[in-house]
Amino acid sequence: MRDFSWKYFSMTGDVDAYLLYKDFADKESGEPEAKEDSEADEAGSMLQ
Repeated sequence: MRDFSWKYFSMTGDVDAYLLYKDFADKESGEPEAKEDSEADEAGSMLQ
């Protein structure tokens, strides 16, 4: 799924595909998501 989301992002520039890729990459590496990133995502989703 990570590879697909990256390929889709690289072909389309779709931000949601990049965020999906980033989410998978972060989970695979075992790094917790930064608090600032999650707050920014929440604020961005409220605008939509």
